[in-house]
Amino acid sequence: MFYRKPLEERIADRMAQRKPLDEGKTFEHGPAKFVFISLIVAVVLMHVVGVAIVMAFT
Repeated sequence: MFYRKPLEERIADRMAQRKPLDEGKTFEHGPAKFVFISLIVAVVLMHVVGVAIVMAFT
C-alpha cells in the first residue's frame, strides 16, 4: 500500500537521470564554488598582510 523504494535505489534513479557534467567543470554546486574561492582569497590576503607586517618591522 505505502511501498517506497529504499533510499539507495531512489538516489541511484535520480543520479541516472542527471545529464553528465560538462568537460572541465569542477564544481556542479554554486555555493560550494563560492565557499572554495572565498577561502582561497582569504588565505592569499592573510599571507600578503602577514608578509607586509613582517617587512614593516624589519
